[in-house]
This record gives sequence, C-alpha cells and structure tokens, in this order.
Amino acid sequence: MKVLVIYDLDPAWDKKEITDARRSNRMLAESLRSEGIETFIEEVTNPDLEKILNRYNPDDTIVFNLCETLPGIQLSEKKVVEIIERKGFTYTGNRPEVIDLSYNKQKTKKILSSAGVTVPQGAVLSPQQAEKWRIFPAIVKPSLEHCSLTLTEKSVVYDTQSLKEQIRKVNLELRQPALVEDFIDGREFHVSVWNNQSPEMLPPVEMDFSAFREINKRLCTYDSKFTPGSEHYEKIESLVPAPIEEELYARLESESLKAWKGFGCLDYARFDFRLRDDKLYLLDVNPNSDISFDASFAMAAEALNYSYSKMVKQIVMMAAERHPVYGERMLVFSE
Repeated sequence: MKVLVIYDLDPAWDKKEITDARRSNRMLAESLRSEGIETFIEEVTNPDLEKILNRYNPDDTIVFNLCETLPGIQLSEKKVVEIIERKGFTYTGNRPEVIDLSYNKQKTKKILSSAGVTVPQGAVLSPQQAEKWRIFPAIVKPSLEHCSLTLTEKSVVYDTQSLKEQIRKVNLELRQPALVEDFIDGREFHVSVWNNQSPEMLPPVEMDFSAFREINKRLCTYDSKFTPGSEHYEKIESLVPAPIEEELYARLESESLKAWKGFGCLDYARFDFRLRDDKLYLLDVNPNSDISFDASFAMAAEALNYSYSKMVKQIVMMAAERHPVYGERMLVFSE
C-alpha cells in the first residue's frame, strides 16, 4: 500500500507558521512509515494540485488529505477534495459536500436541528437587523468560515451597540455575513468521532477556562489556537480525558453520534459542545478536524491507548476500505 500525504503551505505565511506546518505534517508521514506503510509527502504551495497528483497512480495510492485550502484561493477546502476525486484517488476524510456544508453555519444548524441535536439560538444579521436581537450575552461569528477567524473576547457582546460593531467587523474584514448566537457560558467539550461501519466516540476533551473570571474570555479564540504567548493560548488547558460522570459521557456520545450520522461524516470529525444548566449545545462541526500530534483528536486517541502512529494508520485503513483494490483484499482477508 502507498500513501501520499498532501498539505497546504502558503508562501505568504510567516517563518514560524511554515516551520510548524512542515514539522507537524512530516511527523504524520514519518508515523505512517514507522507502521510499515510506503509514504510520500507533498507540499501544496499553489492552486495547481493536479500537477502533484499526476505524479502518482490512483490504482495503488491513497491520498491522506491534510489540505485546508489551495493557497491563493479562499474557501477552497471543498475544491481540494473535488480535484482529488476527479483524478480518481481514494482519500482520507470527508466528502466535498460535507466539507462545503460545514462552512455554512446557518445550514449546519438546520441540519443538526433536524437530526435532533440542540444548537444555540442564532441568526445571520446585518448591523441594521441587530436592533431586533434580544439575547445577551451574544457571540458574533463569521457565518462562512472555520478556524475561529475574527474571534476575540470582544466577539462576546452585552448590548446592541457592541453587537453592531462586531457584525460590521466580520462584514468588513471577511466580506461575509455575520452569525449572531446566544453565548453559551458553560463547560466546553471537544468530542472526536471516527470509524465508518461502527462510529466510535473517543474520550471527550474539556477546554478548561477556569483561569478566566470574565464571561467574555471563556471561549476558544483565534489566538488560543494560533498565537503562542497570547493569554488564551497559554491559559486555556485541555483536560484529557474530561473529568465527567458516566451520565454526561453517555449524553455526549449520543449527541455526537447523532450529529455524525445526520451530517454524513466519514472517517473522522470533531464536535464542539457546551454545557449550560445541564443542557448540551453543539456549537460547531469540524469534518477533517485537526489531527496533528498535539491536537485534541490525537490526545483523545492516546487516552484509548492509540499511539500517534497507530491512530494515523487507523485513518488510512478506513480509507483503504473504499479503495477498489485494497478494499477488496481487506474484504477477502476478513472472510
């Protein structure tokens, strides 16, 4: 079996971002090699992904897709997968339509609600429409984005004027509508799910905000994910596994599996929940979530005694079941 690991790297990133991206993705490739899998790795530094894929044969190669974008093209994560499919490759992770849906937060909320999953009350609002909003504190997010772009402690607002200002910020900086939601102040859990035949929840990871007294600081901001040295990056702790009782564990499992099936996920995904007044709210769906060695997914897998190399191999084997050659061999072997 051959595996091609692809990841995006924008030459416009700063030196540290480039170094971190290479280190993380090369570690994944080396982990696969340590499991005896013939592994190749390619950086996608421009939109011409097809040129890279043309060097490999889909008949004997599975693509481990770690691309979040085609450098230079905004909101192109879906396009990455469409190109991989068009070239005939079997790949890890979610289908184009699932990735596309996850970027549209309003549609996501409707799908989840129809699957019986509770989501925060919210609406896409213009600054003018903000006058009608009555639920505070509220949080203002981009309606068509991932990665917590524009999210800071100022994103949590307590009055109409601040609400209007944050809506304008999203409109101007990202050139897209803003989603306004009831801010769920409570415990936050990142719940990873994987496997296809029998989806399995990995041990939940709790984001510990106990270092913050102010409500508006108790959230995962952009800085908490991408800015080492920032207050949120340094003070938010990940508790693995989350210190929860069996009853809450069972509820998180039930809700995350409903979301997984209702959303049509494949291979792996992460669901971010908050608990307020003993009620769970699903904040976000992350198909093709971060599976770097230091991300919550890998932490959760390790809690189930999966080393990092075993974890990424397991994801490859999920994709291999869909490969026209490897899948048939696996079926024969299982019989």
